[in-house]
Amino acid sequence: MTERVRILGLDPGLRNTGWGIITVEGTKLSYVACGVVTSDGDLDLALRLKQLHDRLTEVIRAWTPDEVAVEETFVNKDAQATLKLGQARAMSLLVPALHNLPVAEYGANQVKKTVVGVGHAEKDQVQAMVKILLPKADFKKADAADALAIAIAHAHHRKARALAASL
Repeated sequence: MTERVRILGLDPGLRNTGWGIITVEGTKLSYVACGVVTSDGDLDLALRLKQLHDRLTEVIRAWTPDEVAVEETFVNKDAQATLKLGQARAMSLLVPALHNLPVAEYGANQVKKTVVGVGHAEKDQVQAMVKILLPKADFKKADAADALAIAIAHAHHRKARALAASL
């Protein structure tokens, strides 16, 4: 019997953190759910991080993933924005860890290369491939599509690791 694994992909952001749930059974990927958790930009940073923590906790409790994949932080020229993104990303790492879930991390180019075949693919190319790989996916925002792409990348890389371990 083939193992069935539920994967939560997270695309961290302070304003919007995308999430996407897929199941993997053998080589079959299936869409489960996706969405975006948000924080209130009018609140202090600490309260915004608490909102992300609480809302990610709700996602994990509602969808009970077995594994989590998180996109690594994109560093840009604005040090303050990068720092805030890093803190939001910390919530995406902390919440699953508090639920004793294994967490894998993937760079944006690695996700694009895995899903599209090109490491510098455009967002619309990623979204198109997510729709092809998960035809039932119903994402309203790019952040949710990105989270599904992260989950897909993890599904492919976890298979490769398992294959390498069996050799």
